[in-house]
Amino acid sequence: MREVGHFIGGKIVAGSSGRKADIFRPATGEVQATVGLASADEVRMAIANAAEAQPKWAATNPQRRARVMMRFVDLLNQNMDELAELLAAEHGKTVPDAKGDVQRGLEVAEFAIGIPHLLKGEFTESAGPGIDMYSMRQPLGVVAGITPFNFPAMIPLWKFCPAIACGNAFILKPSERDPSVPVRLAELMLEAGLPAGILNVVQGDKVAVDTLLTDPRVMAIGFVGSSDIAQYVYATGAAHGKRVQCFGGAKNHMIVMPDADMEQAANALIGAGYGSAGERCMAVSVAVPVGEKAAEALLERLVPKVEALRVGPSDDPDADYGPLVTRAAVDRARRYVDLGVEEGASLLVDGRDFRLQGYEDGFYLGPCLFDHVKPNMAIYKDEIFGPVLSVVRAKDYAEALRLPSEHEYGNGAAIFTRDGDAARDFVANVEAGMVGVNVPIPVPLAYHTFGGWKRSGFGDLNQHGPDSVRFYTRTKTVTSRWPSGVKEGAEFSIPVME
Repeated sequence: MREVGHFIGGKIVAGSSGRKADIFRPATGEVQATVGLASADEVRMAIANAAEAQPKWAATNPQRRARVMMRFVDLLNQNMDELAELLAAEHGKTVPDAKGDVQRGLEVAEFAIGIPHLLKGEFTESAGPGIDMYSMRQPLGVVAGITPFNFPAMIPLWKFCPAIACGNAFILKPSERDPSVPVRLAELMLEAGLPAGILNVVQGDKVAVDTLLTDPRVMAIGFVGSSDIAQYVYATGAAHGKRVQCFGGAKNHMIVMPDADMEQAANALIGAGYGSAGERCMAVSVAVPVGEKAAEALLERLVPKVEALRVGPSDDPDADYGPLVTRAAVDRARRYVDLGVEEGASLLVDGRDFRLQGYEDGFYLGPCLFDHVKPNMAIYKDEIFGPVLSVVRAKDYAEALRLPSEHEYGNGAAIFTRDGDAARDFVANVEAGMVGVNVPIPVPLAYHTFGGWKRSGFGDLNQHGPDSVRFYTRTKTVTSRWPSGVKEGAEFSIPVME
């Protein structure tokens, strides 16, 4: 059986810890490969390799680093089909959705090509008599990223592309559930001209995570996953003197105003709520129609669309979404649907008993749609991470605005309306880090920044965009005066610029 190893020092290295995890094919439920889980010593070997390679890479001028990223973008485009099929086979999302996964990561690699401009500092001539002042951005050294199963291409690319372009060496610890694409990305970076050791991939679990969090040679950590683990990574990394950015769970709301185009809103909810089987941190899992008339008009369109969704294996070109990543993920989502029924919500579409002929052992869950969900219910409060959409009816706009604003998560929110005043007020006042106006999944493009508020985000700086350059560099400010401008005699008062 195939075994996925680590990628250290420019080559694949078999795991030596003796610990392994199964990699399933979600479409069929079979084990298709295993992955070696690193010991602390294996992680430290990767860190040592990165630490040795990084100084020479940092000394490489930004334009040459950008050329590596340019070649890497070309290779991603050339290998798009291979990457998408490999990703879909391990994750379960459809192949077109997998291509989108790669594409949104590729766009951050494109952004990183601009690193010569992005690293430019500031300069002030004659800040004082004979004094010039300037700042520069320098890499941190060895940095690391811990990435989730639901975007095995996009989020690693979001992490390592800016970090490497800035002159750092990067240790990637991807999810052990779908680890093959991250290794392939590292191979393509090497093919693009990246020196060996600048991007290392270490497969593993909590042992690998804790080693990265505590090793003093790792200067910064980026994480995406559940909020409880995000808080643990943030607290542990910060306690060990590291710069940390962590992104956690979400419960994204879509407000549907009475004047909205209901057909457009229903279609948006179908794609945003059930795409990738709901296994997205930006999935819309709560629809909030404002007023009873709007609720009935929305559900009149929504219910038949949900019932008509086609669930199939990831290589089915007609499938709207595929299986979940593991049997445990299916069981968890199904338990939440059971709980929603027990709590009194109305289950309008019940996908719990869905079975796909010929794929009975696959990790499938049919679409589920709840109505009359209340804010005190678990299906509203918790992130389900499955194809489950909840409708919470709001009596007016003020109540609709409060729902996402008062939720513990603050990743994304959207409003569908024709009213510019309502949209402007929502954008200004909703407590969420990313907001859409007639856009259901408001994921910013690569040259803006991605990040949620409250328990969706921990740390001061977000992912990609200008924040990524700030996160992966530190500023050095220089005050320079040459002898011709030096006054005679010592100065004992604090310097001032006259």
